[in-house]
Amino acid sequence: MKTHRIGVLGGDGIGPEVTAEAVKCLKAAAEKFGFGLNLVDYPFGAEHCLKTKELIPDKAFAEMKTLDAILLGAIGDPRFETGFLEFGIVGRLRFDLDLYVNLRPIKLYAEHLCPLKGKKVEDLQMVVVRENTEDAYRGATKVDKKGTPDEVSIQEMLYTRKGTERIIRYAFELARTRPRKKLTLVDKANAVRAHDLYRRVFAEVGKEYPDVATDVAFVDACCMWMIKNPESFDTIVTTNMFGDIITDLGAVLQGGLGIAAGGNIHPGRVSVFEPIHGSAPKYKGMAKANPLAAILAGGMLLDHVGERAAGAAVEQAVIRLLTSGRVKSIGTDSGIPTHAMGDMAAGEIAG
Repeated sequence: MKTHRIGVLGGDGIGPEVTAEAVKCLKAAAEKFGFGLNLVDYPFGAEHCLKTKELIPDKAFAEMKTLDAILLGAIGDPRFETGFLEFGIVGRLRFDLDLYVNLRPIKLYAEHLCPLKGKKVEDLQMVVVRENTEDAYRGATKVDKKGTPDEVSIQEMLYTRKGTERIIRYAFELARTRPRKKLTLVDKANAVRAHDLYRRVFAEVGKEYPDVATDVAFVDACCMWMIKNPESFDTIVTTNMFGDIITDLGAVLQGGLGIAAGGNIHPGRVSVFEPIHGSAPKYKGMAKANPLAAILAGGMLLDHVGERAAGAAVEQAVIRLLTSGRVKSIGTDSGIPTHAMGDMAAGEIAG
């Protein structure tokens, strides 16, 4: 029996609560499909930092590099300056593990969840491939005359050919495996002249994939078309910043952050999977948080480590809960406690 070493980092706010339910579902899948789980818990987050003054110590980070995957709950706490925990923990995982792919499936699982009039499940089946290690998130910052009327704040947008080519190539490979075999580049090359690099590399790499249909869209037009005709999109590849924005738009279209999951991936290496919602500290300890996004993230994790049948079973379990009417809302108003929804999903997986 194969055993997978999985790191579990619940984090802050509702993170530990939803992660616990995702772990419950991972265990149910492992029992049903006959593989082992060696779970390694990590305490890193706000409480740990307040007690120890550390984010992720180097020894723990070295251990993380040896894992098969990591399940992350949520990071963020209002007791810290905005971005401190996020960059110190999530940022370190993404950048120092070189997780250059942010993979965001945007799927409508049940028609009643979509806020768009007349859209069916088959109309919203796209995936966004977001570059995850460059752009404004890695560029240098400079502030002059801070706090004065003449203050100037500068943030660089950093793109490399290597980083651009590898994310575009990953997207082409993914698009090739999908039924529609269509890839759309989303940029802002008409205004952000550095995006000419994306345009040129997209055209060059595309010559190697004659079986994949291609088109390009400016990010503002993309946002409009995602609302007007989401069925026109299949696979999208885009920059770090634009991917951050359009995937949240996509989450709303599929029903909300409560069922939006994503992966931070380096193919063949340890990768991190998480619900894309925040830590929602005001709901901490109230058992109101919906764990389905974390559970779906666990399904993506299983797929990444080679347990594809188990990963698909996790997703199908969530779909059955949503389409059967047993889960009528994916918000905090569902009336189903966090642990109870986890039990329901685990029960569906176990069959």
